[in-house]
Amino acid sequence: MKTIRSLLPADAVVQLVIRLALLALLIIWTFLIVKPFIPILTWSAVLAVAFYPVFSSLAKILGGSPRIAAAILTVVMLGIVIGPAAWLGLGAVEGIRDIASQISAGDLALQAAPEQIKSWPLIGPQLYDLWNLAYTNVRAVLREVTPYLKPVAGFMLSFAGSAGIGTLQFLLSVLVAGLLFPYGPQLAGAIRGFLFRIVPEQSEHFLELSGATIRAVSQGVIGVAIIQALLAGIGFKLAAIPSAGLLAVIVLLLSIVQIGAAIVLIPVIIWLWMDKDVTTALPLTIFLVIVGLLDNILKPLVMGRGLTTPTLVILIGVIGGTLAHGIIGLFIGPIILAVAWELAAAWIRIERAAPASDVVADR
Repeated sequence: MKTIRSLLPADAVVQLVIRLALLALLIIWTFLIVKPFIPILTWSAVLAVAFYPVFSSLAKILGGSPRIAAAILTVVMLGIVIGPAAWLGLGAVEGIRDIASQISAGDLALQAAPEQIKSWPLIGPQLYDLWNLAYTNVRAVLREVTPYLKPVAGFMLSFAGSAGIGTLQFLLSVLVAGLLFPYGPQLAGAIRGFLFRIVPEQSEHFLELSGATIRAVSQGVIGVAIIQALLAGIGFKLAAIPSAGLLAVIVLLLSIVQIGAAIVLIPVIIWLWMDKDVTTALPLTIFLVIVGLLDNILKPLVMGRGLTTPTLVILIGVIGGTLAHGIIGLFIGPIILAVAWELAAAWIRIERAAPASDVVADR
C-alpha cells in the first residue's frame, strides 16, 4: 500500500480502491446469481466432454451436420434419463421412504432365518442357528438404537424429497450439454486461452489432462457404475426383491467408490436360492454374476488411460458432492475432485522438475 501511495496521488488511490470494490461487488453478485445453476452447468460440461468423441463420430457419419448429431445424441441421453434412470431413482426413493418411516415409527424390521435353510447339506443347521442368533441380537440392539436414528430418518426423507429437483437438474443438464456439443472447439479454445493466462507454459498439457481425467472418471467409473446399477436393478425387479431400486442405488454407490457390487449381489443370490425354485434362481444367479463382473470387462474398454486418482479422493467427492449439491452432486463431486487432484499432482511434478533441471544446467 505504501508503494502504491508513493506512485499514485491520493485521489488516484481512492479511485483505484473504489474500482476494485465495484469489481469485487460485481464478481460476488454474479456468483450469487449463477450459484443455483453451477451444478447444472458443471454436469452439462462433464457430459459434453465425456460424449464429445461420440458426437464427433456421429457428425462425421451424418456428413458433417453437427446440429443434427447434437439433437440425436440429446434425445438418446434424455431417453436414458427419463426411462431407466428415472425408474431406478423412483424405486430408490420409495425404498428410502420405507426405511425412514420404519425408523421414525421405531419399528425397523428384520427378516428371521427361513426354515428351509435347515435342509441345506453340511452348512444348513449351523447357518440357521447363526442367522437366528444374529437376528435376535441385532433386533435387540436396534430397539435401543432406533430412537437415536430419528435424525437420520429426517435426513433420508429430505434426500428422497429432493429427487424431483435432482431429476429436473439432470434433464436441464442434458439439454444444456446438447447445446454445447456444436460449440466444442470454440469452448475448448476459450478454456485454452484462460489457462494460458494462468499457466502459460503448461496450458495445453493441463487442458488435455483435464479432458482425459473427465472422460476416465465419467466413462470408466460413473458410466460403468450406472450400467451396473441399471442391470442389477433389472435383475432385482425380475426376482421381485423388496426395495429393488434402493439396492440398485447401493450398487451404484459401491461401484463408484471402487468397492464393488459383490457386497450386495452375494446376499441377493443367497436369498434367491432360499426363496425361489431352481429354474428361477439359476438364470438370475448367472445374470447377477455377469453384472458383478461387468466392471472388470468394461473399464479396460472405456477408459482411455489408467485412473491414478486414489479411491479416497473419489469417496470424498461422492460424499461431499452429495451433501453440497444433492443427487447430482453424487456424480459431479468425484469428477471435480479427480480433476483437481490430477492437476495439482501435475503441477507439483512440474515444480519439482524445474529445480532439478536448473541444477543440471548449472553443472
